[in-house]
This record gives sequence, C-alpha cells and structure tokens, in this order.
Amino acid sequence: MLLNLVRLKYRDSPYFLEVASVTTSLSVETNVGIDAIIPFSKAHNTLEPGLGFKESTKPTITYTPLRGEDFLKSVLSPISLDAILLMTQSGWSIERVFGVCIERINDLNNASRASGPTPEKAPKYKEFRVLLKLLRQLQLEGLVEMGPGLDVNTKNLILLFKQGHNCENEIIEIKSLLNVTQQSNQFSISTNFLYTKENQLNMRARSIISVLFYLSQNIDIPEEHKKAGLITVTKTQGGEEFNWGETPGGMLFKVRFSKQKPRNAFISVPYRGAWFYIADNDLCSKSTFLLLKQLFSLQSGQRKYIGPSLTLPVGD
Repeated sequence: MLLNLVRLKYRDSPYFLEVASVTTSLSVETNVGIDAIIPFSKAHNTLEPGLGFKESTKPTITYTPLRGEDFLKSVLSPISLDAILLMTQSGWSIERVFGVCIERINDLNNASRASGPTPEKAPKYKEFRVLLKLLRQLQLEGLVEMGPGLDVNTKNLILLFKQGHNCENEIIEIKSLLNVTQQSNQFSISTNFLYTKENQLNMRARSIISVLFYLSQNIDIPEEHKKAGLITVTKTQGGEEFNWGETPGGMLFKVRFSKQKPRNAFISVPYRGAWFYIADNDLCSKSTFLLLKQLFSLQSGQRKYIGPSLTLPVGD
C-alpha cells in the first residue's frame, strides 16, 4: 500500500493484488539405520539401530491482480456512505474518516483537485477543515449522530446534531458553513449533486484510488527529484510551493524520505534511490494508514473470476 502511494506521487502505475489462496504442502521424511561400534579393547562389537523422523510444512500464497469488474468495485467506485457510517460507528474519529474519504459536502471542498495526479495550483480546503474541527468537537461531546433514516424507500442516511449546553455556537457555525437555514438539527444526506434540495446535505465520497492520490500529496520528495521534474510541485497564488500538510488529508498523514534505510520506521519502501517511510512515532499517520487498509478491505468484494496468478512459495 505504501509503495502504491509513492508510485502515484511520481505518476507511476500502482499495482493491486489480492490474496487468492493459501495452500500448505506437508512433507515427511523417515530414515532407518544401524550403527556399528567396534571397540579397540577386548569388548564385544555392538550394533545400535537408528530411527529418524522429520516433518515440515511449506505454505504457498497465490496472488491475483485486480481487474475488470473487481477493479471497478474495489478501486474506482466511490466509498459507500454505509462504509463511512460503519467507520464512524467503529471508534474512528469523524474528523479522520471525513477528512480522508469525503471530497465535498454541499459547497465545501476538501481539496477536490487532489483526488487525481498532483495539481499545479493549490486546492480549496480551508472551510472544510474548519467544519471537520467543529464536527470532531461535537463528536467528543457525544452531540453528533449519523445513521439510517426512517424512510425505507429512500434509504437515506441522517446526520443529527443534539442540543448541548456549551455547543450551540458550534452547531450554528456548522449550519452557516453548510449554507443551511432550517431550525431542525436533523439533515438527510444525499450523493446526488444534480438534484439538490434546501436543507439537505450532499456528500461526494472519494474512491480508494482517489484516497490514495489525496494521501500521496503529502509525501516528502528529494530536492533533486523536484529539480529533475519527476513530480509536480503545487504552487500557491503567490508562486510559492504549497504545503500539503495544511490540508485535512495532509494533517492526518505524512510520508518522509531518507537516503539510507530508516531505523525508526513503522513501514518503509525503497523507490528511485530513496527510502520512503512512516515514522514509528507518527501515531496520526499510522492510524490513517490503518484506516486506509480497513477501507480497502471493505471495498473489496467476492471475486467472480480468478485471473493470472502470481504464486510465491514461503520457506526454503
């Protein structure tokens, strides 16, 4: 997964493999022998029988590439709102889940330009970052809920803000950011931006490949690679290099580089003459990396077709 992030930063093709099967081969070896002992003294010669037994197992892991419908569902299709709901109800911070997975809510953009190859101009994200901070504050107070609505025909999700003694101003600010005016604190969620209704929240979720592109933006790159034009350097309106660490995704995930293999790495990969890694003490990035792996597992469905496989025997 980390290697794919680095490859995307350099606009190289990522690779997606899935474990198709794990098999184990069992081998048993036996040997029987007789050892003769001939003493140099007057003692009698002796014969000692010998018996040997050896058992070993060798697992074999088979990988298949994702392609066709499987690739479409797992990598290119937007992450479902049900999966996002599941993440928020499984102990994950709403700031982390929304900051990574949601590309847009109403007119608030979460660096939409970053859902593909690195853009040349800085994206819009600041109001979305404020929204995430407010939602996280309500979540910590137990004043925000997300769940299915009562209408079984529409199956829309509902976002509910509960009244709290000290959070009325936060709810008012959230409504202002989202440009909703209704007095009720309950909002239906839709993914259709072509059909909008007043006081409805329209959300656009990223796909797995879009999430990977987004997180790959905040990867440190060797200066010589920038000068060689191997990556796109995003610029601000003033012509300065844009800091991707200021975006919601960049605040949650960072990949560093080193000329030598890093010692304090949680995970590292060599690529283009450098080592790219997540620091072992960077708990925020480690959490986001774990979330990314869980999201990929949720998006992966049953495989209807087994294509060409890569088989790797494990062992001697």
